[in-house]
Amino acid sequence: PSLSPLPPSFPSSLPSLLPPLPSPSLSPTLSTIAYPYIGNNCLLEGRQGEIIAFDELGTDFKNPIDQCNPLRARERLRNIERICSLLRKLVLPEYSIHGLFCVMFTCAGEWVTLGLNVPLLFYHLWRYFHRPADGSELLYDPASVMSAEILSYYQKESWCKLSFYLISFFYYLYSMVYTLVSF
Repeated sequence: PSLSPLPPSFPSSLPSLLPPLPSPSLSPTLSTIAYPYIGNNCLLEGRQGEIIAFDELGTDFKNPIDQCNPLRARERLRNIERICSLLRKLVLPEYSIHGLFCVMFTCAGEWVTLGLNVPLLFYHLWRYFHRPADGSELLYDPASVMSAEILSYYQKESWCKLSFYLISFFYYLYSMVYTLVSF
């Protein structure tokens, strides 16, 4: 008595009539869109916090009542140094997350998405490599941030990056839904 996996009356063509089961792994396109979608949310939150911090610096800078108060001046300087220190801690993670996205898009062959992200990547590289070499003047230096021109430049930069990340957010959302629907 031999044990066969199928009874003799079972048609052998039945397994070929069934549709193939979907693969449990995600397609490379979905994974390269889903991770930037999640990471882009983090970048959006960080950018919103940066805009709020610059607005706080701007209103603190323009308050004429507290400008002549020496007790308030020390508190104001500590507040400016604290805000600038927090802003500096956001720079390198933002640059590295965005660089990681670009590497992922390159590996997955997402050329349109990579093309949309390359200008900001080049700007991040330019900002990183054109900071002062001696390290005495940092990005978001408290003394330089209180200059009205530099503060205005940083605010415009933050608003431009926020708009880029917001557009990217909806592009990644559309791409992810499109990939899921066509999956």
